[in-house]
Amino acid sequence: MEKQLQEAVELFEEVMVYGTERVLKSIDDPIIHDYSPEQIQMMKIIGKHGPITAGSLAVMQGVHKSAISNRLKKLEEKGLVRIVKSDSDQRSKWVELTDDGADFVEKAKAILSSFISSLLSDHIDEKEVEQFVKTFRKLKEIMKLGEEER
Repeated sequence: MEKQLQEAVELFEEVMVYGTERVLKSIDDPIIHDYSPEQIQMMKIIGKHGPITAGSLAVMQGVHKSAISNRLKKLEEKGLVRIVKSDSDQRSKWVELTDDGADFVEKAKAILSSFISSLLSDHIDEKEVEQFVKTFRKLKEIMKLGEEER
């Protein structure tokens, strides 16, 4: 069991780290190539959880707040996000998607979903997809619990 668990950990790391980059490089669409994987991920997070603080974005992306500031500045210059002051606390700032940003996220999701679906359907049968979904649901739940314990 220990040997299989170690292999599972290594495979998970490889897929997460290298797989994401390879998938994005394999997609032949300018909407994906004009932005870094980190910027795309950030916009997806904002779309799902926004309005959100830069600090929360840093935690979710596992980076220092300065990295978030640079990414936000570039996305704000392109009109995809806006930073607004909190109504209740003028020191607090919230990040939200603009209409163009929301459109971008929907297009990026559709492109990624289509590419990954075709990749999986060409190489994985229905039973394997069911097991994949079951395993990733469980993994998602485990990771969520891990976050709550911190």
